[in-house]
Amino acid sequence: MYSDELGLFRLLTLDARRHRELLGGQVDVSLLRLCLSMLSPRFAPVLLCRLAYACQRRRLSPLAKVFSLLNFMVFGIEIAVACKIGPGLFFPHTQGTVIGAYSIGSNAVIYQGVTVGARDLDFTYDEHHRPVVGDGVMLGAGAKVLGGIRLGDNVTVAANAVLLMSVPDQSVVGGIPAKILKTRNEVA
Repeated sequence: MYSDELGLFRLLTLDARRHRELLGGQVDVSLLRLCLSMLSPRFAPVLLCRLAYACQRRRLSPLAKVFSLLNFMVFGIEIAVACKIGPGLFFPHTQGTVIGAYSIGSNAVIYQGVTVGARDLDFTYDEHHRPVVGDGVMLGAGAKVLGGIRLGDNVTVAANAVLLMSVPDQSVVGGIPAKILKTRNEVA
């Protein structure tokens, strides 16, 4: 489920719920709590990313770029305005993070210093050159995920890994270049 299928407010509500869940807080999110949570340095980058994407979808490209630039200047995170990201996005820390994936599924956790994008200059922004990231993926600090690859659901990419190949569901990868270290048993 991507942001295209949800309204901006619903998407932000789901993001806020996920943040509260991960941080051990009350999961029921009222409008007041949602507004207050937007001041958090973990949530504000998500808000700016969502606003940039919403503006881009409505063909308000200059405004989208303003939100994106603000995210970069204040939080040190660069997120492509065309990147489709599902609900539940969480950044424990943001500095030095570059997100240029084709798409990211729901409930992604992305640590600082992560780069997700093309292996070479790619201004066409298509899934043949950029990663497609599944649901429930965790990208460790400093991880690099590059090229037209697919990460399955519930994949963990270890800190400082350099991932250049597609990875199936339920995998843990690490190393330079990254290799599958472990495959988790799926729970029925």
